[in-house]
Parts: sequence; C-alpha cells; structure tokens
Amino acid sequence: MNKKVIFEDLGLIDYKKCWDYQEEIFAKTIEIKTKNRKENRCIETKNTLIFCEHPHVYTLGKSGDEKNLLVNAEYLKKVGASFYKINRGGDVTYHGPGQIVGYPILDLENFFTDIHKYLRLLEEAVILTLKEYGLNGERSEGETGVWLDVGSTKARKICALGVKTSRWVSMHGFAFNVNSDLSYFGNIVPCGIIDKQVTSLEKELKKEMDMWEVKNKLKIHLVNLFEMDLV
Repeated sequence: MNKKVIFEDLGLIDYKKCWDYQEEIFAKTIEIKTKNRKENRCIETKNTLIFCEHPHVYTLGKSGDEKNLLVNAEYLKKVGASFYKINRGGDVTYHGPGQIVGYPILDLENFFTDIHKYLRLLEEAVILTLKEYGLNGERSEGETGVWLDVGSTKARKICALGVKTSRWVSMHGFAFNVNSDLSYFGNIVPCGIIDKQVTSLEKELKKEMDMWEVKNKLKIHLVNLFEMDLV
C-alpha cells in the first residue's frame, strides 16, 4: 500500500480549472487500477491532497435540488458568482475566498476500503483543528460535515462535505469556513438544510484568522489520521 501523498496548495483558483485538474488525476488513477486488474499487474497508484480557495461559486451535487439555489443567473452575475452542476454527492453549497477547500484524490485501497470511515476522518480532522481554537466541533446525526452546538436552536455548520468515489478512488472533498463572507450563503439553502445556520472560524472567534496557520493545523491532522507520508 502506497501511503505517500503529494500535497499541493493551489491558492485562489477558478473552480472549473481545479475541477478539471482533479478529474485528470482521478482518471489517471482509475486507468492504472483498471490496467492492474486486466493485466494482473501491480503498478503503484498515486495519492494527492489539494488545498485551495475559489472565487465565489455555487455547486450543486448530483442528488441536489436546483430549487435550493435561491437566485437566478442575472443575480449571480451581479454578485460575481458562478454556478456548476457537478458529480459529487450532496446538495448545493458555496465556495469562496477565505474558505479552505480540500480535495483528497486518494486511492483508498492504499489506506482502507470504507467510505463511511473516510468521511468520518475528514470530519475528525476539522473537529481536531477546531479544538485547537477552543471550539467543540461535532457531528450531526444523519448529516455530514462539522457542526457547532448540535441539538440546540443555535446549531450551525462550519464545514461541508461532498465526495465522489469510483473503484475506491476519491475526489471532491470538504469546505471549511475560515474567513468566509457568510452573506453568500443567504442565496442558497445550504446542503438542502432549511433549519440550521452556517458559521465560520472568524465569526466564532470574532477575529480574522491566519489562513496559513489554519491550513497547517488541518493538514497535520489529516496526515496523522490517515497515516499519510506527505511528499
């Protein structure tokens, strides 16, 4: 099992450009695995972990409802946001500057073959990061992602998850609100959930966060939880 993981921080990058890049890596990994199976070979597959931020964009997962996007194309243009229907799970979500978006493109057969465990470890990395800032991140039963004050009227989401897997290869990932402009969430029903709010690290701690510092803490937790050998 190859636990070496190539880490790339792409900074602020157009959503479609990054999506195409993910698809390229994903397809190459699937191709290697298909060849291995057909030819009874054992060519090593690569793993990649991408961190980035996106210009304002809304994305709708394949199981989502477009009605959860509450504005039209004209309004999106007015606020400088784009919209894409994509091939991950989940409903509509928002990405923008100040949000850490993580795209692990992993051959999970290098780690474990358990999608539930994969999702829970992504959540755990964010929970552990929040703990370093004195916040109690939690899971909400029946809902993916990371939340604060679960079970109360103040429940709010700070990190969304939406992934795609094929032949145990993952893509897409998580979106962790750090210094996000939360007003953009007002244009959607986030993840199709109507009765809960969204929040950010900046809002909770009442100060602008050092993105590099938060990224580094999050990266360390991902490395430890997945037992990655980062390169």
